[in-house]
Amino acid sequence: MFRKFLGLDRRPTPDPRLPVGDEAAPTPGSAAETATARRIVARLEAMPPSEARYLACFSYVMSRAAQADLDISDAETALMERFAAEFAGLDAAQAVLVVQMAKLQARNHGQTEDFVVTREFRDISTAEQRLGVLRCCFAIGAEDGTITAEEAAVVNEIARELDVDREDVNRVRAEFHEQLSSVQALRRVSRD
Repeated sequence: MFRKFLGLDRRPTPDPRLPVGDEAAPTPGSAAETATARRIVARLEAMPPSEARYLACFSYVMSRAAQADLDISDAETALMERFAAEFAGLDAAQAVLVVQMAKLQARNHGQTEDFVVTREFRDISTAEQRLGVLRCCFAIGAEDGTITAEEAAVVNEIARELDVDREDVNRVRAEFHEQLSSVQALRRVSRD
């Protein structure tokens, strides 16, 4: 489905008149869980293509930042889900599904898709939205208290691919100054 959002898989969209109720969470592995998953997918597929494309790219770019250290933690996943709900207007179940799909794509196709998807996001987003996703990427890196050199390098690369001005990147990075591993290392050395 994620490839569909990015326009890589052209299939007809489902009938938006199908029911999409919000029942209580089903038991894992049950028939109700499958029905719930299908309803979520139907809601996502019923989105206008431009919204779906934005959502897919936004989620992928966040997953790319989370994957920088070759591990996407549960806490990073929860933060990405929160950002997907907050900035993309998804409900919690949709956010979980979209983030899981983005994580899978970033893990399996990262080397070949990173540049393409990030540039796609640049092309379909506003300057404010690009700064927003950049801020999300820094926050994801800082989730464990430290933005490693690898994480910072990936976020810097994302910023370049998004064509975010250096001044803007520095302003966003300054919000996370204390979490940068290089700053933390300097503070440790100066205390000793």
